[in-house]
Amino acid sequence: MNTSMRTLLAGGTVAAALLASVVAANAATAATATTSTASAYPAYKKPAIFGTSFQADPGHDFTKGIHSRHNGILRGWITDVRGGVAEYEPIKWKRSKQTEGYFVGPPEGDVTAYASPIAKDVVFLSAYGCKPEMAAMTVDRNTGLGAKRCPSSVLVKRHSKQRQPSLVTVYQGKIVKVQEIYTP
Repeated sequence: MNTSMRTLLAGGTVAAALLASVVAANAATAATATTSTASAYPAYKKPAIFGTSFQADPGHDFTKGIHSRHNGILRGWITDVRGGVAEYEPIKWKRSKQTEGYFVGPPEGDVTAYASPIAKDVVFLSAYGCKPEMAAMTVDRNTGLGAKRCPSSVLVKRHSKQRQPSLVTVYQGKIVKVQEIYTP
């Protein structure tokens, strides 16, 4: 009886230690997820890169002033950056007789625009390198999307000066990823 009791106690101790380590690991994962917004968002379906219509944002009320888009990926461009908040709008591909085409935003007077804070740990994938003059092509040749990770300071400098077509990922009201679209 004494040996059975020791075995039972030893097994219980091992089970308790395993349970404690699993709980600690889950707590650490949860803490990481809350501190790292950009790496902890769901995998959203990417829109067609050269889509010929503006993406809808069902349920968004544009009459209540400019505010964040719902969670997901928008094919768009940033039109202004002020105080860590980016204003952005949807874009679409317009075919042309003289060229393959080009991106356009909503027509003049259209209020289809959003504003969201840029997450501190935003993922910025450039199609033109990390230098301000956009000298090097750093693009995934299969997708036409930026592949070079650059600091958020480059994102702010570049996108506040010019409208660069990008896939803008929004999660919980913040911009967590910007991936540039290569356009020759």
